[in-house]
Amino acid sequence: MNPRVLRRFIILMAIATVVAFSVWGVVRMMTEQEPGDYHTRAGDILLSDKKFDKALASFNDALKEMPNHRGAIMGRAIVFMQSGKIREANAELTYLIKFLTKSLKPDDPTGRGVLAAAYANRGILKDRQGKYKEALADYIEALKTDEEVVEGPGVIDKILYSSGRTSTVRKRAQYIYKQLQRPPEKRLLKIPELDAQQRMHKP
Repeated sequence: MNPRVLRRFIILMAIATVVAFSVWGVVRMMTEQEPGDYHTRAGDILLSDKKFDKALASFNDALKEMPNHRGAIMGRAIVFMQSGKIREANAELTYLIKFLTKSLKPDDPTGRGVLAAAYANRGILKDRQGKYKEALADYIEALKTDEEVVEGPGVIDKILYSSGRTSTVRKRAQYIYKQLQRPPEKRLLKIPELDAQQRMHKP
């Protein structure tokens, strides 16, 4: 056999194999994902790009396919938080917490992580409103539910957003607790440059 023909045949077969595996991977992903997952992932990407209106539309589409999709509800809550819509964000997080508290199964670590993140995010929301006792209660619940999920920014967040100092739910809860033990006139609960280090959680 001509070496050139053989080489061309091997290259074409390699390309065909790569294409076949790629198509198989896409088909498998499309057939195995749960209803609402695709739109939730799309919403997450739009959210990271700060395209809040489009992200919200994607999360709404996910909820049309799968009512109570926990990732989509969390996505909506974060959109509202980042858009300054405090009441709407609080309503989403409170609904998600109640829903998961009733429906969460013991062998569902992902659901437990979402619940912890919901408590942590609602704590941040209360914190920003100056409702420190309520924020502390939510931070404690987040830590009790799944401490690892709310431990702090992940490696990527640290690289992209962190100035070297990171705020965690535990650190903030400890700080609030200590300040609340002091007389009201001696408390220092709002430090803008430190408060800005708080990151919202979305497992």
